[in-house]
Amino acid sequence: MTHSSLKANSLPTFSNIQPTSIEPALKQLIAQNRTTLNTLLKQCIYTWDNFMEPLEEMDNQLSHLWSPVSHLHAVAESDALRAAYNACLPLLTEYHTELMQNESIYKAIQSIAESPAYINFNAAQRKVVDNALRDFKLAGVHLPPSEKARFAELQKQANKLSTRFSENILDSTHAWTLHITDPEALLGLPDQILKIAAQTAQQRELEGWVLTLDYSCYSTVMKNLAHRELRWLIYEAYVTRASDQGPNAGQWDNTKIMEDILKTRHEIANLVGFRNYADYSLATKMAKKPERVLQFLNDLVSKSKPAAIKEIQELTDFAKALDNIERLEAWDLAYYSEKLRQTKLALIEDDLRAYFPITKVLEGMFIVVNKLYGIKIIERHGIDVWHPNVQFFEIYDEKEILRGYFYTDLYARSHKRDGAWMDECQTRRRLADGTVQLPIAFLTCNFTRPLNNDSALLTHEDVQTLFHEFGHCLHHLLTQVDYAAVSGINGVPWDAVEFPSQFFEHWCWEKEVLTLISAHIETGEPLPDMLYNKLLSAKNFQPGMHMLRQLEFALFDFRVHREYDPSKELQVQAVLDEVREVASVIHLPAFNRFQHSFSHIFAGGYAAGYYSYKWAEVLSCDAYAPFTKKGIFDPATSRAFLNILEQGGVYDPMELYVAFRGQEPSIEALLEQSGLSV
Repeated sequence: MTHSSLKANSLPTFSNIQPTSIEPALKQLIAQNRTTLNTLLKQCIYTWDNFMEPLEEMDNQLSHLWSPVSHLHAVAESDALRAAYNACLPLLTEYHTELMQNESIYKAIQSIAESPAYINFNAAQRKVVDNALRDFKLAGVHLPPSEKARFAELQKQANKLSTRFSENILDSTHAWTLHITDPEALLGLPDQILKIAAQTAQQRELEGWVLTLDYSCYSTVMKNLAHRELRWLIYEAYVTRASDQGPNAGQWDNTKIMEDILKTRHEIANLVGFRNYADYSLATKMAKKPERVLQFLNDLVSKSKPAAIKEIQELTDFAKALDNIERLEAWDLAYYSEKLRQTKLALIEDDLRAYFPITKVLEGMFIVVNKLYGIKIIERHGIDVWHPNVQFFEIYDEKEILRGYFYTDLYARSHKRDGAWMDECQTRRRLADGTVQLPIAFLTCNFTRPLNNDSALLTHEDVQTLFHEFGHCLHHLLTQVDYAAVSGINGVPWDAVEFPSQFFEHWCWEKEVLTLISAHIETGEPLPDMLYNKLLSAKNFQPGMHMLRQLEFALFDFRVHREYDPSKELQVQAVLDEVREVASVIHLPAFNRFQHSFSHIFAGGYAAGYYSYKWAEVLSCDAYAPFTKKGIFDPATSRAFLNILEQGGVYDPMELYVAFRGQEPSIEALLEQSGLSV
C-alpha cells in the first residue's frame, strides 16, 4: 500500500491494504507533508495558488490513504487491522493538531484574507479561507506553548477514548448469542428471521437456532417474540452492552470511558475560551446559542408529551386486556406496540417484507432520483471491494456527465459496526491541472442478510433508512463545488447535515414511489392499495412516544456536555435520569445502560449536536411542502432543491433554504407531518 498509487479518480484497492503496511505508509506521507509545508512557508507572499491549493492537495493525499483504512476498520475489522488503526490514530491526531496550531500557517492564511486578491475570490474560496481562520482559533492557535501542548494531548486522548468506546460496543455486541433448541420458544418470529437464526446455528455447528444482538435481529425479536422471558433476556443483553450491567458486566465497560471523554472535551473547550463543550460545539453550527437549542427541544417536548402519555396508557391497557400484563416493562413495549398496531390498523410490519426485495427498492430509488434531478445510476462490476455483497455504482447527470461513484454495503455481519451511515471515500475538488477529482461515497447499512441466492427483503423502516442514507450520498455526490473544504457535506454546519437525508425520506411514503420500489417476490405485483392505505395510517402510530424518544437522546446529549462538572462523579447517569423525568413516559429498568452504546455522541460526530436530527427535520418537513402542492416530481421545484445539494458548505444553510422556500421554516410543519399538530 503506497499513497502514490492513489491518483485522482482512481479507486481504492482494498485487497491490497495490509495492516502491516498502514503505519509505515502513513508515517511516510506525514513526513512528506511536513517537508512540503516547510517549503511553502518559506515564500515571501502567500496566494491561493501557492499556498491554499497545495495545503488542500496535502490533505487530499492523506485522505486517499486513510479513508479506505478507516472504512475497513468499521466494516471488516480484524485484530491486525484494529491494532494498526489504533497505532495510527495518535500520529494523525498529532499531525492535524500540529497543523491547526501552527501560527505561521495561520498568519499566512490571514495575509491572504487581508490581501487585495481576496475581494476577487469566488464565494467558495472566501468560505474556505474564513472557515480555516475560525478553525485555527478553535484549535488554540493563539495559546501559549504549554497550553498548546496540553490541547494536543487532549485531542489524542479524546480520539483514543472514542475509538475504545466504539470497539467495546462492537466486541460486546458480537460476544453474546442466544442458542435455542425448542421451536416453541420462538413462537411469533417471522420465517425470515427463523431461517437466518437456523443458518447462524449451522455456521456454528449447533442444532436449532441462534439469535444475535445485530440490530436487525434484535428489533425483529423484540417486536414479534411471544416468549416474554426470552424477550427480557435479549433486551437485557442489548441495553447493557459495553457496561457494568448484564451478562457480560464489566468486560467491555464504557462507564469510565464516557466520563473521561466528557472530561477531556470539557478541558478542550475551556482551553480555547468556552465555558463548556456545548458552547464550543455550537461555534460551527446554525443554532449558535445553547439557549436556542434547549428552547427548541423543550418546546417539542411540551408539544409531544401529552400525546405520549395517552399512547403509553393505551398500550398499558391493551397489554392488560390481551395478556393480563399487570406492569408493562421495557421489553414489552415493542411487542405490544406491534400487536396494537396490528389490531388497530390490521398491518403486520413483517408482511411488508415480501414487497420490498432490495434489488427492486434500489432500482426504484434510482428511478426516483432520475425523475427528480435527471440523475442516472449504473452499476459496475469487477471493482475491487472488501466483501462479496458490496456493490459499486457510477452516477451521471442529465447531460451524461459523470458526477461520482458510491459503494453500497447493506447487510449485517460479524466484524462490522452496527447502524447505518454514509461516509466519504473521496471529495470533489478541481486539481491544479484543471481536471476534476470526482466524489466517492460509502453507503453502509445493517439489514437482515439475504438467504442463499435470494434477494434480501426489507421492512418499510429499512426502506426509510436506505433513502435517508442515500440522501446523504446525494448531498456528497452532486456537489458542484471545486474546493474540498466546502465541497459536498464539508463545511456544512452539523445541524444542517441531516436536512437532505431526512428530506429524501418523504418519498418513501408516496404511492407513486411505492409502486416503483415494491414488487412481491412471488407475483411481482407492487404494494396494493389496501396495504398502502394501512401503511399510511400507521405512519404516525404512537407519534408522541417516537418524538419523545429522540428528544430524550438530544436533551441528554446537549445537557451532559453543557453541564459537565469535572469535580463531580457519575454525571452521565444522573443527567440521563433527570432528562427522563422530563422527556420520557416509559419506565426503564435500573440495569438499562443505553448511554454506554450511544456511539453517535461518544464515538461519532454528534457530541452536543444530536439535536441536529430534529433541527434538520423541521427544515425537511417544511421544504417538502411545495412538493405536496405542485407534485412530488415537479421539475421546477426539484431542480430548485438541487441547488441546495450542489452548493456544499459555501453558503449559510438558512440563506440557501430561504432562497428555495421563500421563508424560514416553522416547527408546525414537523408537528403536522408527525401527527402531533393541535
